[in-house]
Amino acid sequence: MSDLKSKVCTPCRGGIPPLTAEKASAFLSEVADWKLIEDATKISKTFQFQNFRSTYNFVQQISELAESEGHHPVITFGWGFCTVYLQTKKIKGLHENDFIMAAK
Repeated sequence: MSDLKSKVCTPCRGGIPPLTAEKASAFLSEVADWKLIEDATKISKTFQFQNFRSTYNFVQQISELAESEGHHPVITFGWGFCTVYLQTKKIKGLHENDFIMAAK
């Protein structure tokens, strides 16, 4: 595997199979503390913060990254926490793009 942080997301137009659970697990080893969920069709990670302002600032940073990469996660957040969910919706599963975003 290569350094995911140095890669950029590529547009996914669908029509390709999602990563198998085995391949997703291999990518997972490159992104600390992320978890495979929903039968290995998504990954998620919860981040902890000291207060709401810090959480909100982190969500803004993720939003800017998502726009620049053209790959948009589902984000839930509240006081002191933010959970990020990644999945390539066009293939209803995981793609290398999801792990690129997770690494960044």
